[in-house]
Amino acid sequence: MSLTPPETVRKLQAALHAKAKGAPTYRFYALYDKVCRKDVLTYAYERCRQNAGAPGVDAQTFEAIEESGRERWLDALTQTLRDRTYCPNPIRRVFIPKPDGKQRPLGIATIRDRVVQMAMVVVLEAIFEADLTPEQYAYRPGRRAHDALRRVHALVSAGYTEVVDADLAGYFDSVPHPELLKSVARRVSDRHVLALIKAWLEAPVEEADRRGRVSRTTGNRDQRRGTPQWSPLSPLLSNVYFRRFVLGWSTLGHAQRLDAHIVNYADDFVICCRRNADEALAEMRGMMSKLKLTVNESKTRLCKLPGEAFDFLGYTIGPCYRPKTGTSYLGSRPSAKKVARLKREISAVTGSRRVLLPVEDQVARLNRMLTGWSNYFSLGAVSAAYRAVDYHVRARLRQWLCRKHGVNTRGAIRFPDQHLYGVLGLVRLCAKTRSFSWAKV
Repeated sequence: MSLTPPETVRKLQAALHAKAKGAPTYRFYALYDKVCRKDVLTYAYERCRQNAGAPGVDAQTFEAIEESGRERWLDALTQTLRDRTYCPNPIRRVFIPKPDGKQRPLGIATIRDRVVQMAMVVVLEAIFEADLTPEQYAYRPGRRAHDALRRVHALVSAGYTEVVDADLAGYFDSVPHPELLKSVARRVSDRHVLALIKAWLEAPVEEADRRGRVSRTTGNRDQRRGTPQWSPLSPLLSNVYFRRFVLGWSTLGHAQRLDAHIVNYADDFVICCRRNADEALAEMRGMMSKLKLTVNESKTRLCKLPGEAFDFLGYTIGPCYRPKTGTSYLGSRPSAKKVARLKREISAVTGSRRVLLPVEDQVARLNRMLTGWSNYFSLGAVSAAYRAVDYHVRARLRQWLCRKHGVNTRGAIRFPDQHLYGVLGLVRLCAKTRSFSWAKV
């Protein structure tokens, strides 16, 4: 649930957005004082607190801030910004496992830095929202991944069945600093704001090895590229830079000449064409090279529907089949990878090490997983995926219950469906499909 900004902040954002919308070439020269405003910082703090997150290199937590006095903490931060003595802390690097077994590096800023970055987002987002293109759907007010999926589905249904399924290699780690700052400076001439953004981009990274020894690296500053992932400012900066590609695609005439339409969400994008998708792919490669971004050739391909299918934002888009008639149509469904990943997560939380957990807590945990997953995977032909997940969660929960209660008989006899769904209250995904609109993907 997103927080509603206070009236003073809302008016500030509305004024900045109106000015940016009405004057596309105007450069804002007095923004730093807006970032330093107490109401903006307070709102930014609440947004960061809602997002939670681990502490940074200073180990400071939201709980510690609240105990020592939030207002005093915010007053001190406000004064530091006004005195221009604020300096970003290093970023703490941690690694989380990816589905393919590799490790994904994450950068965790201190709460202090996250709050100031969020204040910067509150101010700049209102300006750059006026400039972002309709093809961009990520990290924008009133837009979400489902809107991007609906747009792709509409294009495919309208005959744009040759698709460039594109992938960029480490987009967030590859964005070049000089070009990015030029994109920001096109709208912002406040040198204090630009200096802050540059300082965040070049912040050193601290990493602890297995023995607890801490090392500090300055790769982003040395290579002059990369935005700090998982920081509040990174999504906005990534959108601002990717806008150069989307805008260039139209300005150079590719959209009209090739009848090729981009749909972008963060670093994921597809180009839907009626024909000439191979030429669109070649033009895209050339433009990305000029933008100093790298196309991941192993994951970039041409897809021609209805004979083939492609994945986008966790969905597989391609031929689907009506179970009653067997006829085919172009639609979307949860991808096999996302279904398999949910099954692995369900298996993990119903393992033998979890048998001491109370039954009601275990069912509540599973219900949260199922509800959250189905809230996102609720478009198109979901029935087959829902049935597969329901079958898996029933089997795993029965095994867990048998181990917990020391039952050696078959789980289906001791714990039938009526017990799981009627007594324990397990969520049944297949029951949700009755309220879905199948045609409006």
